[in-house]
Amino acid sequence: MKFTIYSILLLLICACSEEKVPNRPNIIMIMCDDLGWGDTGFNGNKIIKTPNLDMLASKGMVFNRFYTASPVCSPTRASCLTGRNPYRMNIPTANSGYMKTEEVTIAEVLRKHHYLTGLFGKWHLGTFTTKMNDANRGRPGNYQDFSIPSQHGFDEFFATESKVPTYDPMIKPKNYDISIGESPRFGWESIQGKDSSELFGTHYWKGKEILEEDSLEGDDSRVIMDRAIDFIERSSKMEDPFFSVIWLHTPHLPVVADKSHQNMYKTFETKEQLYYGAITAMDEQIGRLWKKLSELGEAHNTMIWFCSDNGPENGTPGLSGPFRERKRSLYEGGVRVPAFCVWEEGIQPNQTSNFPMVTSDYMPTILDMLSISHKLNRPMDGISLKEVINGKQTERNQSIGFLYNRKMSWVGDQFKLISVDEGKTVELYNLLNDPGETYDIAANNEEQVIKMKAEMADWIKSINNSRSRGDY
Repeated sequence: MKFTIYSILLLLICACSEEKVPNRPNIIMIMCDDLGWGDTGFNGNKIIKTPNLDMLASKGMVFNRFYTASPVCSPTRASCLTGRNPYRMNIPTANSGYMKTEEVTIAEVLRKHHYLTGLFGKWHLGTFTTKMNDANRGRPGNYQDFSIPSQHGFDEFFATESKVPTYDPMIKPKNYDISIGESPRFGWESIQGKDSSELFGTHYWKGKEILEEDSLEGDDSRVIMDRAIDFIERSSKMEDPFFSVIWLHTPHLPVVADKSHQNMYKTFETKEQLYYGAITAMDEQIGRLWKKLSELGEAHNTMIWFCSDNGPENGTPGLSGPFRERKRSLYEGGVRVPAFCVWEEGIQPNQTSNFPMVTSDYMPTILDMLSISHKLNRPMDGISLKEVINGKQTERNQSIGFLYNRKMSWVGDQFKLISVDEGKTVELYNLLNDPGETYDIAANNEEQVIKMKAEMADWIKSINNSRSRGDY
């Protein structure tokens, strides 16, 4: 075959113009349900055994000041996928609203860039059926709330609409031993014999109106991880990287653990045995995931993000650490959660950060770290943390807004403005000096209050425009 000078130049031009696709990492987003800031060893817990989480945290960067976009479940999940405050999507609380198809999720963007995408665990952003009773909102004829992961960028999923027991997730006892603290709301010891059980009422789904009915016994974290690992094993054989969302139910009520995990804490009361045991069982599954990634040769180039979806539930042994209040509160204990990121190829080990971060930062951060440019003509509440993780940025310079059930707050690098009565009265805290929010300094800092109230008011105007579908 003869090559002219022209043809050689043409080949060189074509070669130079081809898009260079970097060796992009796999991405796993893990989120627990109602795990308190103080419920992990890497945040100082000396009782609950979380050796695998502690090991992973030591391999990357622990986020000491990581916030969820809401003090409850569904809204936080919406923020993780979109980079936006959940009120913009009319998902103000749990079991309310649904993920709209007009929203752009990180899974949709990554799939366009050749990522294989899967979601496993708790969805809580819409119902899975219009044909039968399921969970909190699934029922015949309810088309309004129907919204499933495959409509939002996920190639496959294995998920429930909402909560399930953390052990034997499909069943509950016919009777409860109140003398040891069992209850339909809080939880129970693992059920011995199916004749003493009945259906819990929430199902696992794997497709549009397609139930999963096999291999659903035992620890719920293992049930979820079985499917997540299967997806990862299959994906690792492909040329394209994978994006896996693993949203575990533990330790959301009802909390259930088997005897082997209860016995790890046998000096405690049953309530603590169940709570601590369920968390340790979950930790074992996260360790199993890491072991599998290592066996597949994927661990080194897999980015793992870990957090909880809000603070610990009231009435549980969960700990919010040194912070004020718990789930459903906009004080720190309701929205500051355990979190870290590990990526051996891109993040140095044994790091900590006190930079204020929020779940809405996930999408812009991951896309920036992957050098994916994706501009949306709509407000984004998250920012990229790439330069924070690289050690080049120390101040956020963009406050984080929170709204929930007539409560609102505005959190900056140093100060936090909070109101629990729709702005009629406000409190001001210096989080750097007073992370426990014990001293309201609003009376002595009038200018700071005025400034932050004005900023929050402008943000709420933007939120209200989004709620009225102004972004679409």
